Amino acid sequence: MPDSSHLQFDSITKTFPGVKALSDVSFSVRSGSVHALLGENGAGKSTLLKILSGVYRPDAGKLLLGGEPHVFRSTAEAIRRGVAVIYQELHLVPEMTVAENLYLGHFPGRFGWVNRRKMRADALRQLEMLGENISPRARLSSLPIGQRQMVEIAKSLARDATVIAFDEPTSSLSARETDRLFAVIRQLRDQGRVVLYVSHRMEEIFQICDAATVLRDGRHVETFTNLSGVTRDTLVQRMVGRSITDIFGYRPRTSGEAVLEILGLTGKALSAPASCVLHRGEILGFFGLIGAGRSELMRLIYGADKPTGGSIMLDNRAQRPRKPSLSIRRGIVLCPEDRKKDGIIPVRSVAENINISGRRRFSPLRFIIAPRREKQNAQSFVQRLGIKTPSLNQPIKLLSGGNQQKVILARWLCEDPKVVLLDEPTRGIDVGAKSEIYNIIFSLAEKGVGVIVVSSELPEVMGVCDRIIVMRQGRISGVVERAGATQEKLLELALPISDPQPLTSVDTRKAS
Repeated sequence: MPDSSHLQFDSITKTFPGVKALSDVSFSVRSGSVHALLGENGAGKSTLLKILSGVYRPDAGKLLLGGEPHVFRSTAEAIRRGVAVIYQELHLVPEMTVAENLYLGHFPGRFGWVNRRKMRADALRQLEMLGENISPRARLSSLPIGQRQMVEIAKSLARDATVIAFDEPTSSLSARETDRLFAVIRQLRDQGRVVLYVSHRMEEIFQICDAATVLRDGRHVETFTNLSGVTRDTLVQRMVGRSITDIFGYRPRTSGEAVLEILGLTGKALSAPASCVLHRGEILGFFGLIGAGRSELMRLIYGADKPTGGSIMLDNRAQRPRKPSLSIRRGIVLCPEDRKKDGIIPVRSVAENINISGRRRFSPLRFIIAPRREKQNAQSFVQRLGIKTPSLNQPIKLLSGGNQQKVILARWLCEDPKVVLLDEPTRGIDVGAKSEIYNIIFSLAEKGVGVIVVSSELPEVMGVCDRIIVMRQGRISGVVERAGATQEKLLELALPISDPQPLTSVDTRKAS
């Protein structure tokens, strides 16, 4: 490897019980460049970032910064050496102010006394360098996710980080916030810093990155020192070991009668009554910008939040969405947007996460667990959905995001649902696993299940859905049939307007 490289991974190996996460991984990253780190979930990206940040120590190999070998024994040691990793789940304290978050662990002052005036002035200067107009006195919990991301970046710069790694930084950002983030990343690159960028969104790689390294099954596959002339298909083939020409694989169907009708539903975060119809065997998309009210509408339908008005019809029978347990029994299930927070029980096994809802079906006495039947059920869905896990007893938190999502789907398939609500079903999931999730969605629809797919990714809703409902500022702004869907039309309906008019005549029923 060239000595001029600021960051080098030299034969890094890391093994966990039953899993070799990294095997002899070597590549280098130039100063003043943005270097993509690509691979399917489980390829070893997160493990490599945790070695870089001092969370893990490698079993073999070494890390070199500026040609000098380092083995970080803690995150504090990595921070002192100028390394910062900005994870998808931000490591900030919501109850503290912006300034306190920026300087947590190294408050300015002497003899235990914190110089808050200096701290706020320094914080303001760091934020202004990023072009952000954020008060250092503001409580972090009061900020939108995009500004919290900028606070995390400012925290890294306040510690004079020379190596900054971003792990799926745009997964919760709007298009405008993403553009702002990219401007900051280019600024960091131009300052001569090393930037590692992890993302499953191929369009971002070509937009922001200068080079790319691909990992597969814990091994280094290839490093592209220049992305000029490299195609998306080339990167995908290196990542998954096979060619995926059409990631969506849309399969047309004939849908049936209405299975779910939403009539004038009102509630949290909705600025106008919402009405729509879902048919058997239909895949209905919901698109909109962050804060448009899509997730809130799904929670109202599911009973996680209580509606203040309107009604829900399931199979032409009125339903009161009072709580999720009742919705599940009636055949409405939800895969939530934040699967780690709301979808899985992290400390429990794969088998338990699959069976937790349907176990009442496995025993005539509902308060008695039937281990043999639960094991058979879990094994069946692991094989059926291709869930990659060393064993059924593996804690689900150790699985990749794509496999965690499959476990949640397996749980709901046990219920033989009529309606499946999927909120951002492929967020943070690699291209290979996305293709598998889409196949499951099409299989559900082909069996007559009504499926709603909520997504912030335009290509996804356009590639998977039969119809697309667009939401804007807490209300439904329009409906577009698949044949007439274009990015321009959907964005026009999704972009905020300064003085929205009441939308009382939007017809979201299926065109006859």
